[in-house]
Amino acid sequence: MFNRNRCLRQLAAITSITLVAGCGVLSSGSSDDEGPIVVGTTSAPSTLDPAASWDGSWELFRNIYQTLLGYPTGSVTPKPDAAKSCGFTDGSNRTYRCVLRPDMKFSDGDPLDARAVKHSIDRIRKIGVRGGPAGLLGSLDRVQALSEREVVFHLNKPDATFPFVLATPAMSIVDPDDYPADALRKDNKVFGSGPYSLRSYKEGQQAELVRNDHYDGFAERKNNAVTIRYFPSSAQMVKALRDKKIDVTYRGLAAADIVTLRGRGSKSELQLIDGTGTEISYLVFNPKDKWAGKLAVRQAIAQIVDRPAITHKVYKGTVDPLYSMVPAGLIGHTTVYFDDYGRPSGPKARKILRDAGINERVPLTLWYTTDRYGSETAPEFRELKSQLEGSGLFTVTLKSRPWKTYEAGYRDGEYPVFGRGWFPDFPDAENFIAPFVGQQNALGTPYPASRITDDLLPESRGVSDRAAVVKEFEEAQQILVDDARLLPLWQGRQYVAANEEISGAERALDPSTIMTMWELHRKTSW
Repeated sequence: MFNRNRCLRQLAAITSITLVAGCGVLSSGSSDDEGPIVVGTTSAPSTLDPAASWDGSWELFRNIYQTLLGYPTGSVTPKPDAAKSCGFTDGSNRTYRCVLRPDMKFSDGDPLDARAVKHSIDRIRKIGVRGGPAGLLGSLDRVQALSEREVVFHLNKPDATFPFVLATPAMSIVDPDDYPADALRKDNKVFGSGPYSLRSYKEGQQAELVRNDHYDGFAERKNNAVTIRYFPSSAQMVKALRDKKIDVTYRGLAAADIVTLRGRGSKSELQLIDGTGTEISYLVFNPKDKWAGKLAVRQAIAQIVDRPAITHKVYKGTVDPLYSMVPAGLIGHTTVYFDDYGRPSGPKARKILRDAGINERVPLTLWYTTDRYGSETAPEFRELKSQLEGSGLFTVTLKSRPWKTYEAGYRDGEYPVFGRGWFPDFPDAENFIAPFVGQQNALGTPYPASRITDDLLPESRGVSDRAAVVKEFEEAQQILVDDARLLPLWQGRQYVAANEEISGAERALDPSTIMTMWELHRKTSW
């Protein structure tokens, strides 16, 4: 997690735009007769209930729910949204107090008060979805609603990063009358207080967002409505963009489509925004599996995997090799996997296995999801299979599932080795370490790492200046490499394609690379 005083590389935008006759200028709003801005993505929500989600569902949540804190455009530190003010009230970073804006309401007109905030946070922990957002609340002891507008968070240990946790969409505020304290809501309805209301939702197909007239927060909406369409592939999404059936693509552009759009340059009627990103892709090894549970097997795989081959052959240079779970650009990033293993080497991998008494080919099943991380996922796993089998040390079987059943499978411990992607809750080194370790984590598989969970993370959370805890993060990354239960593969960038009539896309990605739909708008003529 990050903090106020550090310097963070901002999301950069390089935009190629073709201007048509009439010279477009930017509009500050959208008239009712223009219709909604239509956004395409390949990342569909897995749930509409914030208490269940620690995944890409947040992309929708950011726009239909509200959190106490959020990220106004251009900010890399949380600012009050549903809250009027927030801050630590003690010098030890253990008591955090927020005062809500007056007369807050949910989209259906029900009051949003401190009781609703307490209810929303408490139910996350009470329901305790495995692999869900309760893992973000490890430092929280209790929530206290002191009055209608005042809520206090009592922490069980110092945590300078707690404001950033409150700014994640997992901490969305929900109506106590509509969301049970001890069960998830499953009727695909939403009553939030965000910039938009969810007018209709068809799972896996589309979400229709309309302006929430009860919203009171920092978002300045530059459109009246947004429709999000969910596509099974980049090719179908880009075709819809070229056919002007959608206005913007958000997440899931395939490398080949990016290369094509980039290559057309000023001749294209589409614009491509290329932004800094902290998305990562990695492999997870199940310690209960007969073979993946062996350290020597994991180390041998780490010695064989050729990241540059993956990034160039599969992703056409649109992503970068990654040698640590903490991506480049964040304070504390290292290249520890490269430092320990160097370049890919079959002979070195063979020695690792032979020294551990493993002399036969190791049978492994690698799992991936078909509809979460983009069209290159299947080719990426075919490349991994080719690399591992090419060493003569492994026999690899590939299997896949759609995300909803895939997610259930890894939480149930079905997969020996499986692929995951990670979009940050917030861009800080802690957020690429803490979610994956401990008894309850984002992987649904316990990963006891006491030195990290009991010492390094608590030490770092007590320090407001994040540049002062680099050594703690470096040691944590070394522990992850020594265990080799997580194998980073590549770091992505954020690409947004839009037709020439759309503005605001370069401003719409917040520090956790979630699209804030309210920034999108159409140009108007002179």
